[in-house]
Amino acid sequence: MVRLNLLLTLVLLVCALAVVSARHQARKLFVQLQTEQTRARDLDIEWGRLQLEISTWLMHNRVEEVARTRLNMAVPDPRRVYVLQEARP
Repeated sequence: MVRLNLLLTLVLLVCALAVVSARHQARKLFVQLQTEQTRARDLDIEWGRLQLEISTWLMHNRVEEVARTRLNMAVPDPRRVYVLQEARP
């Protein structure tokens, strides 16, 4: 009877340690999950900012301004512009 009680106590102790270990691991994983979710939100915010920056850089007025100031380009005289049309069979 003493051996059985000792064995059951040992099994109970092992199970208790397993429960404690599992809960600790679950808490660690939950903290890691929250950290990754925060990182994902930060990346979403940064992506939105980059999209806004791209749209700003691609605006027609911005492109025209850069062409005029940095590249010394100008709109050509309309008499020098030729429009080619596709030949249709």
